[in-house]
Amino acid sequence: MSTKKSVLGRGLEALIEDANTQRNEFSGVNKISVVVIENNPFQPRTNFNEDSLNELAESIKALGIIQPITVRKIDDNKYQLISGERRLRAAKIAGLKDVPAFIRDADDNGMLEMSLVENIQREDLDPIEIAISYNRLIEECELTQEELSERVGKQRTTITNFLRLLKLPPEIQLGLRQQKISVGHARALINVDDAETQIMLYHQILRYDFSVRKVEDIVRELSIANNKQISKRTKLTSELKQLRDKLIKQYNCKVDIKKLSDGKGKITLSVKSEDDFNNLINKLFNK
Repeated sequence: MSTKKSVLGRGLEALIEDANTQRNEFSGVNKISVVVIENNPFQPRTNFNEDSLNELAESIKALGIIQPITVRKIDDNKYQLISGERRLRAAKIAGLKDVPAFIRDADDNGMLEMSLVENIQREDLDPIEIAISYNRLIEECELTQEELSERVGKQRTTITNFLRLLKLPPEIQLGLRQQKISVGHARALINVDDAETQIMLYHQILRYDFSVRKVEDIVRELSIANNKQISKRTKLTSELKQLRDKLIKQYNCKVDIKKLSDGKGKITLSVKSEDDFNNLINKLFNK
């Protein structure tokens, strides 16, 4: 436990040092061939905008790489990227044969911590990438949300709100990453109870260009309607429980009985496969 927290325990300033500090600690900048630098396997960032990379490549052609990348040595004349993947990619596009780099000592756990913390500080990460980074720091570095809050300098509520985004269906997460909806839209959708309704409302946002306030109002109305429906339900009597158990045994399927206070009700028989469905039909019609 203490080993996993050793790097983060020194605080953010020790992890993301300015260029002057790095020069002093690592005896200057090294020129390293781009062909001997491997990508960072712990890179939390997965989306690199091609247009932005090309713009950076043009800048590098004109001015060179102003901020060196950071690597660790993993073998003779072989390195692994710690930070600066965007700069490295752009340098390759620009046709550079080598790049300026700081060389650091770091094990796998230190690599993970430094990569995640550095990326969280970037302004161009999408919300899902940030949420994934927070989640990995909690799970793989065994940090509580309170400890993570101290390490990255963010309020605990901010971290919690990002982590909740990971509970959304994949389709909505992708829409957020592609900027089809805003973080405000996504946070409103989190408060919808079931994924099916979340996706339906997500499609309506795209179709009708709903504002965040409009979505919040819809979600609020859905919550009120759902609470009213729940309050109308009555507890099953012993007779209805016996009936439910009898139906489960007789038809070998899931049985749900709902009785409302107005006298109405519903009995639902659910199966998991087409074969189970056909067997249920045969039993119902005594075939």
